[in-house]
Amino acid sequence: MPPQTRRMSFPNVVIERDTDSEESSTDEEQEEEEEEEEEDDGVEAEVEEVEEIENGETVEDASPAKKKEKTPITISLKKICKVCKRTGHEAGFKGATYIDCPMKPCFLCKMPGHTTMTCPHRIATEHGVIPAPYRSIHNSLDYVFERQIKPSITKIKPAFVIPDQLNCGVVRYHSRRVTCLEFHPTNNNILLSGDKKGQLGVWDYVKVHEKIVYGNIHTCILNNMKFNPTNDGTVYAASSDGTISCTDLETGISLSLMNLNPNGWQGPSRWRMLYGLDVNSEKGLVLVADNFGFLYLVDMRSNNKVGEATLIHKKGSKVVGLHCNPVQPDLLLTCGNDHFARLWDMRRLQAGCSLYTLKHRRVVNSAYFSPQSGSKILTTSQDNRLRVWDSIFGNMDSPSREIVHSHDFNRHLTPFRAEWDPKDPSESLAVIGRYISENYNGAALHPIDFIDTSTGQLIAEVMDTNITTISPVNKLHPRDDILASGSSRSLFIWKPKEKSEIPQQKDEKKIVICGRAEKKPNKKFKGESDDSDNDIFTIKGKTSMSGKAGKNSSRRSLKGKH
Repeated sequence: MPPQTRRMSFPNVVIERDTDSEESSTDEEQEEEEEEEEEDDGVEAEVEEVEEIENGETVEDASPAKKKEKTPITISLKKICKVCKRTGHEAGFKGATYIDCPMKPCFLCKMPGHTTMTCPHRIATEHGVIPAPYRSIHNSLDYVFERQIKPSITKIKPAFVIPDQLNCGVVRYHSRRVTCLEFHPTNNNILLSGDKKGQLGVWDYVKVHEKIVYGNIHTCILNNMKFNPTNDGTVYAASSDGTISCTDLETGISLSLMNLNPNGWQGPSRWRMLYGLDVNSEKGLVLVADNFGFLYLVDMRSNNKVGEATLIHKKGSKVVGLHCNPVQPDLLLTCGNDHFARLWDMRRLQAGCSLYTLKHRRVVNSAYFSPQSGSKILTTSQDNRLRVWDSIFGNMDSPSREIVHSHDFNRHLTPFRAEWDPKDPSESLAVIGRYISENYNGAALHPIDFIDTSTGQLIAEVMDTNITTISPVNKLHPRDDILASGSSRSLFIWKPKEKSEIPQQKDEKKIVICGRAEKKPNKKFKGESDDSDNDIFTIKGKTSMSGKAGKNSSRRSLKGKH
């Protein structure tokens, strides 16, 4: 008895084409293919007649019995938008050019009627920036501001000094993306950096190779760090593991000042993470805030928690930023993902008793007082807006200026934060990285922008053709004309161009490459993810190679000035 073969019904494949695509095969070729299938397999093939219409749609003739079987697999050759999922157009990056979805508003200013490439704010950042009228409230605080604080702010703007040339860098310094940067308060050559893995890096960027990475301080993201104002050899750090650490930079020995998760992991609803951190030197306190909206105080002398936690933002929201006023330390500025920045008096720190509430349309990434007078406020929000308040003693119902800038991201990146230049006497220059790339001779680069917050004008955009990753973490030196930037896992130092430089020497930069060696050293330093393992940097001139950071690293004294 011959073996019985199992009858199988294969799904039919329907190929949809655009009107401008190639025409389908002729009916004769289809009939020949169907005859060959019947002769070879001995299985009755179910044939559907597919008629193509000029607009690209297909009409299928099938009996009711056939419709009950498996639906045909459709392979579409039409253009499909990844944003709105509709056919007929495409959206997203094509090389170094961003193509907008016509069904969505402008990605930059979030307004309809134009594309991102033709957005007037992209052409000129100062577009639509109109200073709000200053309305005096004629109280005692306003009198103090006019007579004591405002005269110290220069009315004539000095020429801005922009560090726009790459001087040195360490590629793959950290094992994960850089999350924060801090310059040493007395040693001009020391830069501290934290990463997503909780590691703390100490780098002497003058000697380039002298670097240390402490990997046993935190087990999770190191979100913020500040130096001890009475001892520049120690630094405080807040981490997503729920701890505050006090680390000795010479030995790497860390002391845990507070642990909000003493019993370990008990589910995401109970796990507390610390984000915002600042130091109040006048009161001798370390201030930290968590992901549930609470503020904690730690005494720097006893290293113990002071009092109970205070709810300063909406319960259950992250408080990502804390900043004490440099002139009046009793004033505290906070921000979080509840779409608000709040101004507090630390002498009356109670839930719901903020002095001012500054409303934003989306999450607030950062909020800072101006560095010298402390009378201005600069905030960065995820709605692609930088907001400036010219006086904390005047009308704060609305910001003095709103500057449109590209920093709304949808990838795993460290949030962008606009920071003041601490050396600028006019308190108007700010630095922030840019998310949307620009086409520079066919290369997609993400510049670092210097913006005049008094006018909204773009003063300078800093970039290097070899660095194609995004630079969300940027820090200006408090004393020297130096910019430090964290791009993916790498650190870079920028200095101003010198007019007397010899042209041949401009291409010589000190670059140290850490981590494993790459097979293809000719590629440029780039990557889709901020934690990419394919960070490669090539540069004209001399390139230095080194082993992993933190191993066989020489240690040196971090005290004293250079």
